[in-house]
Amino acid sequence: MSAKFDISLADSQATEIQPIKIDEFNFSEYKEYADEQDEKCRTFWQADSGVMVYRRMRVAECFSYGCRDMKNSLELQLGALKTSMQYRADVPNFLEPWYGIGTISSAFGGEYIWHPGNAPALKPKFSSLQEILDYEPTPVAKTTIGKHTLEMIAYFMDKSRGEIPISLTDTQSPLNMIGHFYPIDDFFMDMIMSPDKVIQLLDKLADLSIEFNNEQLKLTGNALVAPGHGFTSSRTWTGLGMSDDNAIMISPQQYLEIAVPSVKKICDKLGGVAFHSCGNWEQWIDAVLSIKGVLVADGAFSEETDPDPNTSIEEFQKFANTDIILNTRIVGGLDVIEEKVKRLWVPGMKLIVVTYSKTPEEQGKAYSLIHEICE
Repeated sequence: MSAKFDISLADSQATEIQPIKIDEFNFSEYKEYADEQDEKCRTFWQADSGVMVYRRMRVAECFSYGCRDMKNSLELQLGALKTSMQYRADVPNFLEPWYGIGTISSAFGGEYIWHPGNAPALKPKFSSLQEILDYEPTPVAKTTIGKHTLEMIAYFMDKSRGEIPISLTDTQSPLNMIGHFYPIDDFFMDMIMSPDKVIQLLDKLADLSIEFNNEQLKLTGNALVAPGHGFTSSRTWTGLGMSDDNAIMISPQQYLEIAVPSVKKICDKLGGVAFHSCGNWEQWIDAVLSIKGVLVADGAFSEETDPDPNTSIEEFQKFANTDIILNTRIVGGLDVIEEKVKRLWVPGMKLIVVTYSKTPEEQGKAYSLIHEICE
């Protein structure tokens, strides 16, 4: 019987990590390791086809209640970096100054609600699209959430001496932000009744994102990885990752006509679009492939990764010979990895397999298996 998504887990893709105090972490050792891995990343980025293996070390607390304490978040992430070096892979892990997903909503007066043991929440403060359009936003960098995020980046950069790869924070796509402002069902109706106004709002959110990204870039310097956030990332790559989960709540045509322009406006400033959606986005493959300048697409490909993963896996072979990287997250054992990769791989693909092996020994076997299948 195949494994199912475990709803009892706080984070199905997380690894339990012991924090490392800042003064006990060997920054030079990790820098050397990351530099070596990044050379492999550079070769892969420039190639027409190939495979890379990434053993992501995601710390659950850092993407939940733990983000509130930047010192603890950094020490947990340093523990993850140290642990990651024991697992055979082609891509280094990186630091992420994650502070909830309400970054841009702060420009409209949004403030986090902190329920014990949970990620920060937001309560929509508007009741209509027009209300939001009429509101004069504050630059994100001047808000409580924006200030904390920039302080977090500065803290990470200072303590790591700028030697450790780091991403921008998780600002989400304009389409994904909508639920932070007003009822999402009203928004879907507005997409039908007032599409021009919806596009105007998404464009307004894009401008705020670009402005805040520029503030972050002033701090990250050459340590910046791309596409960042939940994507496999490298300092030798370009683009910006956008979580666009609400894409699968609308039709592919609506997504391309209404949502994509604002995403491109943001991401093109950093080299191009990296698309992500949780859930099953098989029906949106053609839409994603048609986004001009798209660099990467990310999805869940096993039952333990997502409660509704992509299952018509062979459909994703459409990514072959497009030069678009397919980033595949596969939680599961060696049998699961083998089955999924064999169904995904065809010559001409640029495939990244993200693994979550429980031990270095299991990861070593997974690494060899994946590369053997894709030779």
